[in-house]
Amino acid sequence: MESKPVEISSSKLFEGYNKRYKHFSPTLGCSTTFSIYFPPSQSSSHKSPVLYWLSGLTCTDENFIIKSGAQRAASQEGIALIAPDTSPRGLNVEGEADSWDFGVGAGFYLNATHEKWKNWRMYDYVVKELPQILSENFPELDTSRASISGHSMGGHGALTIYLKNLDKYKSVSAFAPIANPTNCPWGQKAFTNYLGENKAEWEEYDATHLVAKVHDLSATILIDQGEDDKFLHDQLLPWNFAEACKKVNAPLLLRLQPGYDHSYFFIATFIDDHISHHAQALKL
Repeated sequence: MESKPVEISSSKLFEGYNKRYKHFSPTLGCSTTFSIYFPPSQSSSHKSPVLYWLSGLTCTDENFIIKSGAQRAASQEGIALIAPDTSPRGLNVEGEADSWDFGVGAGFYLNATHEKWKNWRMYDYVVKELPQILSENFPELDTSRASISGHSMGGHGALTIYLKNLDKYKSVSAFAPIANPTNCPWGQKAFTNYLGENKAEWEEYDATHLVAKVHDLSATILIDQGEDDKFLHDQLLPWNFAEACKKVNAPLLLRLQPGYDHSYFFIATFIDDHISHHAQALKL
């Protein structure tokens, strides 16, 4: 099984290249894919900083790359975009595809402790394995300069991974994140099945609980949230996260966008602001 990434597609746009790769992941115990947008190279020795993008429920590594339009701003800023998949695939675990909000396409960026779901280790894949693969195989990338962003479940992933690894990421942003998963149906379903009934373990993957423990945040957290998002009031709960940030003076810019929903149309509208947000942090 090939652990070294193999290129499976390539397309030029905005003078850079979208490339998709497949490799065997020891962390996940299966083959997986990831996509990279390489901005145009300034020189043969130049290394681009990286922005990891974590996608939401039902998505693959391709949704953001195809739908967001982020490459235009990434090309201009010289930032590489890295998009992993959202879960292991092809393991044929009983029940893995029974519902759209759990199992395949719904890894929740945690390390599952329940034996049945032991391969669902997207946290370790994103934080440990993927950066190592990038640094070992793509000399044009500077993985020491990294930021992280995401949407919905991926916004949850971006916030929690950032808050648990402030030494690894220069900045974070999110679109419509699941900001307090211990208190919403999506999070409760995922955490119960992946982690069991111990609520203390749940809180280790809940941005609202994690930010309460952090007292030295300097980079502003950027969140965009559509006011017409049908999941806003029962699943996303950004105000709970905002209140937790306020209590510890964590810098948060929560922008409520009138008329916008939960879709990639919303993401495409504001993605340039997020690329700019990360560019400022990555070029320090």
